[in-house]
Amino acid sequence: MRLTIAFVAAALAVSAAGIVHAADDPITARQALMKKNGAAVKTALGFIKGETPYDAAKAADAMKDIADDLTTFVTLFPEGSDKGGDTTASPAIWTDMAGFKALADKTVADATLAQNAAAGGLDSFKTAFATVGGDCQACHQKYRVKK
Repeated sequence: MRLTIAFVAAALAVSAAGIVHAADDPITARQALMKKNGAAVKTALGFIKGETPYDAAKAADAMKDIADDLTTFVTLFPEGSDKGGDTTASPAIWTDMAGFKALADKTVADATLAQNAAAGGLDSFKTAFATVGGDCQACHQKYRVKK
């Protein structure tokens, strides 16, 4: 029992530290989520390109990661986080926050559809993932500055 309580307390402390860190440094938090999404996309593309044998559970997990991450991602753009720091976030995010959030919401919905489509096999997953990829591309074109 004590071990369980200690484990839960430790998990809560780590979670709280992550939240505080995100509030203190939203740029680093955004970049970490995008790196995690990059890994999820890499997993999906490995299946699609035939570089990795298709695994429906891993494909679904990758899409769940994207959906979960983007739900958090849009909260990491407080006023002032567009100033300073090493970021590729476009000023358009702050001038069109509603459009930015709408595109993120669309991507979350499409990633959830792709997560569910993964169980239908590779062809089903490919079709659904193509929409997610289009969402990502649209967001990067409008809301990301190329360096």
